[in-house]
Amino acid sequence: MSQKLGALISGVVLLAVTIFPLSLASAQAVSLQEQLAAQYKLVKMGSDTSGYSVVDAGTLLAVQKGGILAVPYSDKTILTTRYEGGTVHSPNAVAVQARKALFGHFSQTASEGQSTHLFAKGDKVYPTKIDVNVAKDSVTLGIVACDTCNKTDPPTYNKAQVQFQFPAGSLANASAGQVEDVIGQLLSISSDDSQQGGDQGGQGLHHALVAAGAGKKVGGENLYGEPRKHEQLNRARSAANEQIKRK
Repeated sequence: MSQKLGALISGVVLLAVTIFPLSLASAQAVSLQEQLAAQYKLVKMGSDTSGYSVVDAGTLLAVQKGGILAVPYSDKTILTTRYEGGTVHSPNAVAVQARKALFGHFSQTASEGQSTHLFAKGDKVYPTKIDVNVAKDSVTLGIVACDTCNKTDPPTYNKAQVQFQFPAGSLANASAGQVEDVIGQLLSISSDDSQQGGDQGGQGLHHALVAAGAGKKVGGENLYGEPRKHEQLNRARSAANEQIKRK
């Protein structure tokens, strides 16, 4: 009897040891997802007879490095651009050619569905989705071009998907600030974002940034061992936006 009881207790302990880390990782994923969602407001898109348009602007992001491959907003398939170790990895040529062949075959015109676009440094985009995957140590952002910001006429609203790949096992213990630092290396919150809230919002944001000392180098390193340049600015913007909302 005592042997059976001992075996039962051992089994329960083993089960608890197995489940607890998984539960902790799951809780971390939810927490990180929520924090990033609070930092990056998603854009809302709509469409009518004239085409697609921005219904509610999201957080304006500035592309810091070229190489993000985009496709027309109407396309259902998006090729993922990967960002890892400070380097942009565009989809390979084989995948791009396969996509062109597939969409060209089913398109109504010769050019429809075949066009792709590489975002350049300085282009402005809005986030369309945020997905945290702790198990795969990745954070994926969907983005769409801010055509009015980029002075694109006629508008295209090219969209893309960027997967930020983190070192193995690091995302489970990463803070939102560390993740935002890495995202900011490629897609930084634009200084023009303050203008979207009107003069009052812009002034409130400016004062909050000055009070926080934004723009100064922040001590420490990010997950790639590089200086944490974006965290303080991002935090200050978030605090300012919260203050503006309360007014």
